[in-house]
Amino acid sequence: MLIYIHTKGMLREGEKVMARNKHPEETVNLILDVAFRLFIEKGYEHTSIQDIIDNLGGLSKGAIYHHFKSKEDILVAVTDRMTAESNQMLTIIRDRSDLSGKEKLKTIFKESINRSVQNDIFTVAPDFHNNPKLLFSLLHDTIEEAAPNYILPIINQGISDGSIKTDYPKQLAELILLAANVWMNPMIFDSSEEESYFKFMIFSQMLQGFGLDIVDSEMLERLQELTSIYQKNK
Repeated sequence: MLIYIHTKGMLREGEKVMARNKHPEETVNLILDVAFRLFIEKGYEHTSIQDIIDNLGGLSKGAIYHHFKSKEDILVAVTDRMTAESNQMLTIIRDRSDLSGKEKLKTIFKESINRSVQNDIFTVAPDFHNNPKLLFSLLHDTIEEAAPNYILPIINQGISDGSIKTDYPKQLAELILLAANVWMNPMIFDSSEEESYFKFMIFSQMLQGFGLDIVDSEMLERLQELTSIYQKNK
């Protein structure tokens, strides 16, 4: 399950940016909208603070640094948007009453990896090794937010309804997310399509040991597609 970015309201190429008379929240959103568009067009590593300023329609460098200390902080703020959107999806699936725990986990994996916005994430292609704040944010959100608030309740339900077998639900929730969001993420470990395939197969075998046959060949093909996008844009 790979994280994805909230793109609602993002600026399209050619749209005019007006920066006058903005409230602080609107200014922040404007900076993030423009930055995200540039990250998509040029890649995060190839976008400078000056590039962002040049596309803000009159905002000064001082206005940007009033809200963000660095380009990395802007990227972290963009990932905060993606986390909020991801949480909405997780909440909806977690709270469904028509699915078993196992079915909910499979739905989360399928919904997450198949969203078209994943293509944008892998096009931006940030280098996690050179952006420790982003990596820390991902790890923190995985262990402190997503695992206990969304995946753990689903696993506990699965134990109750008999669809999931484990004596260690908390640790399983963390393991699943760390493997999916970190270990299998080619933006963190620079994996080829072949390496992504091997990791996916081991991940699948691990899940089956808990009675979780929740990943399939369609998800594998999608992961390899995303890996290819990243390799072309890094």
